[in-house]
Amino acid sequence: MRPLILFAALLPLPGLHAAAAAPPPRPNIILILADDLGYETIGANGGTSYQTPVLDKLAAGGVRFTHGFAQPLCTPTRVQLMTGRSNARNYLNFGNLDPQSVTFGNRFQQAGYATCMAGKWQLGKALDLPKKFGFDEYCLWQHTRRPPRYANPGLEINGVMKDFSKGEYGPDLVNDFALDFIARHQSQPFLLYYPMMLTHDPYQPTPDSKDWDPKAEGETVNRAAAHFGDMVAYMDKLIGKVLAKLDELGLRDHTLVIFLGDNGTGAGTRSMLDGRVVIGKKGSTVDAGMHVPLIANWPGHLAKSTICHDLVDTTDVLPTLCEAAGVKLDAPEKLDGRSFFPQLLGEPGHPREWIYAWYSPRQGNDKTVHEFAFNHHFKLYRNGRFFDLTKDPDEKAPLKVATLEGDAAKAAQTLQGALDQFKDARPAHLQP
Repeated sequence: MRPLILFAALLPLPGLHAAAAAPPPRPNIILILADDLGYETIGANGGTSYQTPVLDKLAAGGVRFTHGFAQPLCTPTRVQLMTGRSNARNYLNFGNLDPQSVTFGNRFQQAGYATCMAGKWQLGKALDLPKKFGFDEYCLWQHTRRPPRYANPGLEINGVMKDFSKGEYGPDLVNDFALDFIARHQSQPFLLYYPMMLTHDPYQPTPDSKDWDPKAEGETVNRAAAHFGDMVAYMDKLIGKVLAKLDELGLRDHTLVIFLGDNGTGAGTRSMLDGRVVIGKKGSTVDAGMHVPLIANWPGHLAKSTICHDLVDTTDVLPTLCEAAGVKLDAPEKLDGRSFFPQLLGEPGHPREWIYAWYSPRQGNDKTVHEFAFNHHFKLYRNGRFFDLTKDPDEKAPLKVATLEGDAAKAAQTLQGALDQFKDARPAHLQP
């Protein structure tokens, strides 16, 4: 049991701003990252193609962001998310995180939190990396190898490789590990980072699918685009199990839960959003490649049924988690993210005027860099391409900056200023 004084501090207070004035100390943190899940897939956002009742309820009881953005691909996003820094400063190459990086795992571990990572790794093959990045416990897919992730998967649990062959489903196993971690650490503050394997392709049956095959082996069998909807529903179901465990243990009001996607939906996947078709464009720098769902929920402490239109970038997550938990940032000036925790409390906060992105996922033989800045309406690339996103979200008709007038001209000037701030951000040792 937690100290009685802590329970008293965590009792819901009447009125949002009363609660916001005295947030409880050291809340638990659960950060859930869905794999290849764009903004259009969630019912609360206006999506009508899939069933997401758990996330819809989470949004209804908390804060939903309409302008949350990630990098267009998984590793670039994970690097930004975990370090609070732009890829321009510390991105090595696809599948790796610089071993010298300081992550939110390190920061929360140093602050006395129990830390756990459960799900997709893809951040380097060295055995010591999960511990080095601050995670006491971990259950990972794609650490030192790349086995199947869904039916009869291969995982690495606290450094031990384990293969399953009796009809187990990888996302279930990872979820069970997360639930066990919560139960074992219910009497102390914890950070659970849950980068889910769902809903990345291959689009294969889930245990709830009519054509689920417990004997399936590998990621080349039983693939069908129709299974994407099953995978979205199963992702939602697993998140429901996490919330149910918190309720069971009396931890729900002590736990800040944040959910977001790591990039746009898989390329070519068609979904309906507010009566229009959205085609997933993972890997692309257009809106459908970067626009992701973002929901925060903490009963009794955050604004309810709130829709926030502020711009949010994945670099903003680390400072937000730290502010929520009172974890000190020893060198906040080295971060590119800014906390959106005030907005979660119903306060104005300090919203971004723009989002900057440095995107070069491979950094191998292909060192092509896509560098740009954008706001709610306009986007400017380093090479001078300028787009009116309200009229041209797929960026098919670039405008000439020299001919712009009014709001577009002002935006071009502001966005150029943003790009100028990062002109020397790439360290010399990472230059081609």
